[in-house]
Amino acid sequence: MNLSTRAVASACAAAAIAGGAYLGAVPLLVVLGALVVLFAAGWAPLLGLPVPGGTFFVVVLPGLGALAAAQVTQSEPWLANLPLVVAMGVLLAFINELLRGDGRERLVESLVGGVSGMVVAVSAAGWISAYKTDDGMSLVVLSAVSLAAASAASAARLHGWLTLVATIVGSVVVAIAVALVMPDLAWLDGLWTGLVAGALIGSLQLLFDKLPELRRPRAALAAIVLPVAVGGILVYVVGRILVG
Repeated sequence: MNLSTRAVASACAAAAIAGGAYLGAVPLLVVLGALVVLFAAGWAPLLGLPVPGGTFFVVVLPGLGALAAAQVTQSEPWLANLPLVVAMGVLLAFINELLRGDGRERLVESLVGGVSGMVVAVSAAGWISAYKTDDGMSLVVLSAVSLAAASAASAARLHGWLTLVATIVGSVVVAIAVALVMPDLAWLDGLWTGLVAGALIGSLQLLFDKLPELRRPRAALAAIVLPVAVGGILVYVVGRILVG
């Protein structure tokens, strides 16, 4: 799957989050759950890990558990249960390695790969936590639209750092425009959101640009969803600092 196709797919994933947030908490949860499953299905093929079946469960179970934990949390701190989910995920990763019957070749690579994928999947819960903050719906929609704009801009066939610059500029312009039409937000909110989204999408596109595993559709799934999932925790943390 080429860069342009992946960029458009990432834009669609981010747009789905924006649509889910606009419709309500339950649609947002459903969208995020589907994205976590897609990411988990592609993570092991993306890294070429030796036990893709076990790694899938190491990634998907904590990811879905984090979404559920964030959804049922009724008061601040909204991420209070996430450390427990991460701890259980690490334990699950060790159990997965203990149950291997292939001689445990590339043990460290498999363990670290599973844990890193789990952390990315758990990060998606940040979208739900951000949604529960003051002006949360506007914040989530703005951030998701910014990611979609950044992904679309990164599809331009430029070279090297020009792609990163174009991605950031495109994301900032769209984010400021969206913030100006939302009564709960100011243009500065659009500025920081666009900068974070553009930097995230642009840097990951540069990282994955020449990765040969992305020719495989399942591996491409993880690369498509990864920036959107990681964006969840960034939106929550930066949003709490700058928006409140």
